[in-house]
Amino acid sequence: MSNEMRKKMADTIRFLAADMVQKANSGHPGAPMGLADIAVVLSEHLKHNPKNPKWLNRDRLVFSGGHATGLIYSLYYLWGYGLTLDDLKKFRQLDSKTPGHPEYGHTEGVEITTGPLGQGVANAVGFSMASKFVSAQVNSETAKVIDHTVYCLCGDGDLEEGISYEACSIAGHYKLDNLILIYDSNRITIEGSTDLSISEDIRKRFEAQEWQVLECDGHDYDDIDRAISEAKKATKPAIIIAHTIIAKGAGPLEGDAHSHGAPLGEEIIREAKKAAGFDPDKHFFVSDDVLERFRCAVEKGELYEKEWFHSLNTLPLKEQNDALEALMNPDFSKIEWPTFEKAEATRSTNGKILNAIAKAVPSFLGGSADLSPSNKTELKNMGVFPKGRNIYFGIREHAMAAITNAMALYGGLMPFSATFFVFSDYLKPAARIAALSGIQHFFVWTHDSIGVGEDGPTHQPIEHLSQFRALPNFYVWRPADGNENVAAWQVALEMKNAPSAFVCSRQNLPLLPEGVGGDIKKGAYLLVEDSNPAYTLIASGSEVGLALEVKKLLNEKGIAANVVSVPCFDLFIEQDQGYIENLIKPDTKKIAIEAARGMEWYRFADEVIGMDTFGASAPAGELFKKFGLDADTIVSKIID
Repeated sequence: MSNEMRKKMADTIRFLAADMVQKANSGHPGAPMGLADIAVVLSEHLKHNPKNPKWLNRDRLVFSGGHATGLIYSLYYLWGYGLTLDDLKKFRQLDSKTPGHPEYGHTEGVEITTGPLGQGVANAVGFSMASKFVSAQVNSETAKVIDHTVYCLCGDGDLEEGISYEACSIAGHYKLDNLILIYDSNRITIEGSTDLSISEDIRKRFEAQEWQVLECDGHDYDDIDRAISEAKKATKPAIIIAHTIIAKGAGPLEGDAHSHGAPLGEEIIREAKKAAGFDPDKHFFVSDDVLERFRCAVEKGELYEKEWFHSLNTLPLKEQNDALEALMNPDFSKIEWPTFEKAEATRSTNGKILNAIAKAVPSFLGGSADLSPSNKTELKNMGVFPKGRNIYFGIREHAMAAITNAMALYGGLMPFSATFFVFSDYLKPAARIAALSGIQHFFVWTHDSIGVGEDGPTHQPIEHLSQFRALPNFYVWRPADGNENVAAWQVALEMKNAPSAFVCSRQNLPLLPEGVGGDIKKGAYLLVEDSNPAYTLIASGSEVGLALEVKKLLNEKGIAANVVSVPCFDLFIEQDQGYIENLIKPDTKKIAIEAARGMEWYRFADEVIGMDTFGASAPAGELFKKFGLDADTIVSKIID
């Protein structure tokens, strides 16, 4: 393709993006205009099928700078993913297919909701890691079922965020040679030149992280093509430092920070179009020859996919097809669920459950942020990533969670990630994106309360249950014993469009009596019931056993009480009022007990007995007494 044609294609992207932002009077024209030349050349390398965005062996393209939606939507329209010019004209408008930041499941072609800066870099690492695991299961020396590339476009802001350092360190460690990071180095952030805030040598940073580092002029088509071609041949992850100018082609706003996040203005756009040989009076204009060039992606993509399916049908080894089928279609009926007959910490019962699932479901894998001995998440005798199913993420919680989000969306995988509950603070943005995007990501969070004990208040997550229960489409499971834990997993495995978090105890918890009524699929059930109860005691996790002790003391005083176990508050609040009132009798005094803040329990309870302060450093039993979370103290509080 001639460079003259490439420039016409790039300018088309520039002016589509500028027109979108101008019409919406909102958005970011600078990055799309600066990246347009790279996007055109990348289009020549990308293997994808706009008519089947879920084709497993497609190249993955992640836009870590999600604010650059003018570029993203322009490309999806031009490539033929189903967007129309009318969709571009509705940019950032209510119920449009073109929201302010790209959202997975909302706009066809968007691989993942990247959200805050830096997460997309980690998502790209996750897609690459997923491909390495799947290829290790299904590829052979003579047949490469999975052999695609993962591309990620990022900017200065992405590389300043700490998550990108974590993720790129992992990528270098695992030598992810199908990962190409294209760094839009325009040296501009919202406040001005990057000289204001960063002076590190990006080349040396990535060389130290075991990446191949390439550079190019981000507006020289041949140089961009050379860099991408070299990156595809790398034996480790590659970063292309593309030296670009923000708002390239925007006249006086070229290279200006003001072009980052505001419309350019009608007059500047007119003059820019004139300078490029475009009609200044035409908005959202795409010439036939430009559209034809971009739409070649459809024909090429269908050919790529047909060739791939042909290769599948002629695989020399039946084992490869069987392995791919087992990954893509997990059979939960094969799981031999453990049973529990003694007091155990739910972190321990959860570990046994993880192993039971993994033995039956080859797509189930995961790892911990350097805490597998404490989280009990090791999958025994199942090897180490990339061939095996234990992933060592290191002490990198945020990258771990964003990587796992992408692995869950890759296709054919059911991943989990794990850490201490208090360290969920480090991964909250990725957990939020999992909920927003409906990603079936299994979070395992142990050491769930002041029951952590001697490590003290810095490690005792007294507010965390409340914040995650407040997150829409996020299901927090806090099992009270091993059997509740099994039931929780049985429900969570079927919840395909939401993340689940298993919040588990460090300390041993007693076995519960068999529940008398209700359904764990509804988040709560009536565990024990008295005739004509005066009290309803509501609890989750370790406090269910405590509620049973309180009930026993009340019964000894001639006071009847029911106990309701709520392993999943988030499911419970979705139930109809009739079910709720069948469990929590309206004419009883309702007491919630939790070794945490527990403010959300006032939705059901007259009184919440929980934590009003941070914890302390001491053995767990002493802490429960100190903070009034022992049966005698609770009884005295509620009957005085």
